[in-house]
Amino acid sequence: MNRKALVFAISLILLTACNNQVKKDVAAETESDKKETQELERIEVTSSRIKRVDMEGESPIQVITRDNIANAPVPLAKPVSPPMLRAQAKAVSGNIVGYAQPQEPEQNTEKYKNFSDNPIQLAAENPVSTFSIDVDTGSYSNVRRMLNNGTRPPADSVRAEEIINYFDFGYAAPNSRRQPFSVNTEISAAPWNSKHQLMMVGIKGYEVARSQIPAANIVFLIDTSGSMSSEDKLPLLISSFKEMVNKLRPQDRVSIVVYAGSAGLVLPATSGADKGTILQALDKLQAGGSTNGGQGIELAYKIAKDNFIGNGVNRVILATDGDFNVGIYDTEMLKTLVADQRKSGIALTTLGFGQGNYNDQMAEQLADVGNGNHAYIDNLNEGRKVLVEEMSSTMMTIAQDVKIQVEFNPALVSEYRLIGYENRKLNREDFNNDKIDAGEIGAGHDVTAIYEITLIGSGGESVSPLRYGKTAPVAAGKSDEIALLRLRYKQPGNEQSQLIEKPMLRSGISAKPSDRMKLAASLAAYADLLRGGKNSGQFKWNDVRQLAASVSLPDSWGYRAEFIGLIDQASRLTGTPDVAQISE
Repeated sequence: MNRKALVFAISLILLTACNNQVKKDVAAETESDKKETQELERIEVTSSRIKRVDMEGESPIQVITRDNIANAPVPLAKPVSPPMLRAQAKAVSGNIVGYAQPQEPEQNTEKYKNFSDNPIQLAAENPVSTFSIDVDTGSYSNVRRMLNNGTRPPADSVRAEEIINYFDFGYAAPNSRRQPFSVNTEISAAPWNSKHQLMMVGIKGYEVARSQIPAANIVFLIDTSGSMSSEDKLPLLISSFKEMVNKLRPQDRVSIVVYAGSAGLVLPATSGADKGTILQALDKLQAGGSTNGGQGIELAYKIAKDNFIGNGVNRVILATDGDFNVGIYDTEMLKTLVADQRKSGIALTTLGFGQGNYNDQMAEQLADVGNGNHAYIDNLNEGRKVLVEEMSSTMMTIAQDVKIQVEFNPALVSEYRLIGYENRKLNREDFNNDKIDAGEIGAGHDVTAIYEITLIGSGGESVSPLRYGKTAPVAAGKSDEIALLRLRYKQPGNEQSQLIEKPMLRSGISAKPSDRMKLAASLAAYADLLRGGKNSGQFKWNDVRQLAASVSLPDSWGYRAEFIGLIDQASRLTGTPDVAQISE
């Protein structure tokens, strides 16, 4: 064998040996990672200290009590794999695991349910309108957040009924609970079209003093995933809940469930008298990991059932940005889960937080099917409004499955359009079906609905008359009735509904709109212009501002003054800043 051949043979032997060693090293590393992954799959981070779990049994849930709260850490998510752990986790002290702060989303991934405005209906063809009431207000404060940030809100984030229902219209409340709410009506000319009328229906729930609210069993269900780390999410959430805790009574009980990659019980049912324990539990919350909201919802309802108070208030309050990304995260599947749970008599309130990845669609719809209400908290003042000022109406339900049906008289009404409530429409036959779920009214709640109507002979019709159509005859004894208003509701816990009927008369049309009507009309026009202005004719931001500024209702909290400022901001963002020169 010559020298070159010998060198080549030796090199080949060495290279083969080297490759074999590399393969062994890779195999060993792979096996090591596999074992590490298996070990981590047996680890549940039930606190910020890693705790091993027996794979044969259920994962233990660490709870905080008065005795251990000072040292007890808070649940974070279960790491998924060694690479993820190495990439995301860092040692803070000892064996405490923390997660690096997530980066702000590179693009806006906020989710809003697409919908179209209610169309104009011909009373001769479709005289009956049916829908479920809605007491949500989340759209107003969410839109406010975007306007204050200099962003024009997407059209689907603007829900007219939530814009209107954000405000207290000062309706007179009923004198007794035999009928849990009063019904207030008004008809006057539409400010954007003198040939049209606005028909307003206002409901005011019976007011209950906070001291008279039955004992409450409340479960705070808090999203502690990594997406909640920014100041407008978990820190704001904690500050808002602290405001509520300070108003709890000794007979009230609070539990805290958190969820990230997995769910855990942070605080067992604790008396409202023990505020220090509750506040300390809130102070120890941290954000980190993925978001298994479905598991959190299931655990929260279980805790609520375990502590159920008969004839009391039983409610889960879900606080989240809605960015569910593991477990059950499909909105329709989550709605099914919540719909099944509402049969237990436990209501669900959803509170939205944050921006960039906020899932409004999920939060709003879960509240609808959970017999609760939805609000969006963009600052601490809003947190106080929802959780302190409106605690009675948020917590205590006084009427269930409330439905509205309006039958228009085609002899007097040519056209009508319901403003808002697009996602709360019901079939005509649903009104009399007590099995159909509808909205709830809380103690002291205001609910307002507005129809824009066109009377026959007004000249304001939008649809050309049929060449071969017939004019509806005037019903005997009903020549003055524009419409018949019907409401159905159930007393809490009852299966059978009760009916209220009230005729709306042409002779009752007001020559001059009340301050309530002017406020409601300005809010409806504001919502329409934010959605593109398809229904407000030549009414512009300038006109909306003047109408809102002409209202003289009390404004002790400054909400209406703030609204006028939002009109100015919306005008600038939509490219028509003429209102900036208008003074009140």
